[in-house]
Amino acid sequence: MREALVSIRNRLDRFGVLLSGLCALHCLAGLLLVAGLGLGGEFVLAPAIHRIGLALAIAVGSVTLVLGVARHGDPLPLQVGAAGIALMATALFTGHGLAEAVLTITGVSLLAWAHLRNLRHSC
Repeated sequence: MREALVSIRNRLDRFGVLLSGLCALHCLAGLLLVAGLGLGGEFVLAPAIHRIGLALAIAVGSVTLVLGVARHGDPLPLQVGAAGIALMATALFTGHGLAEAVLTITGVSLLAWAHLRNLRHSC
């Protein structure tokens, strides 16, 4: 049973890393496509995509960070991940543009680091 729980936690951390990467890619691609080429603004920068993606990343991050500190006792991933989640939440209330992209990319980078740290502790 314990092995199954560890496997689920590890999968959630891996999913969190994937979500963080997709989020950063979405921000960078959106800025490049819209600012550089004037293409795809209606779809790439749609607020719904941003809100749903960040909400999902925040939910997965919150659960896995708490589970991680409960499992290995190291509070650092929770602290760094919480800072990332705070930046991501702030990005939700910032208008589309450079500030939003910087907040989101910085936040997802911190959250991805925290997920990777949790995974490292599980080895």
